[in-house]
Amino acid sequence: MDQGKAVSVQDSLKTDTKKWIQLKINNHEKKLEVDPTTRLVDLLRNEFKLTGTKISCGIGRCGACSVMINGSLVNACLVMAYQINNASITTIEGVAEDSSLHPIQQAFLEEGGFQCGYCTPGMIMAVKSLVNETLNPTDEQIQLALSGNLCRCTGYGGIIRAVKRVIAERVII
Repeated sequence: MDQGKAVSVQDSLKTDTKKWIQLKINNHEKKLEVDPTTRLVDLLRNEFKLTGTKISCGIGRCGACSVMINGSLVNACLVMAYQINNASITTIEGVAEDSSLHPIQQAFLEEGGFQCGYCTPGMIMAVKSLVNETLNPTDEQIQLALSGNLCRCTGYGGIIRAVKRVIAERVII
């Protein structure tokens, strides 16, 4: 190794064997060559500039990187590039409808479901997953659905109000 060049841990894990993958991101078909050890969260943020998906803990405990793969909520920090071949991925950028906010985003805004906003994209993805899967979730189901997402600012009051508003308005998209 060249003593004059610093190498990051991620760079040291890269392989020389790149793979071609096809996927759909927010309803846009993509085909690209990736190192199979690249994490989905890094691919989204660095390759596609979809920075709404946040990096926080990096070990799947905070939910800041939550996205949907084939309709299922996942932590993008735990998914490798080779695992998303032929997948359909929805990020927070793909939730909004045209130029207007999605009703879940609007509820978070109007009910004070965010403070610093760092956890908000992951929270919104978790709520979207919940309302897509459960017509009229109970308080326990709401808590369970949000249990993989950490917020260090709001105390969850506004978040819960936003979720209940979405449910009351029967926003199932």
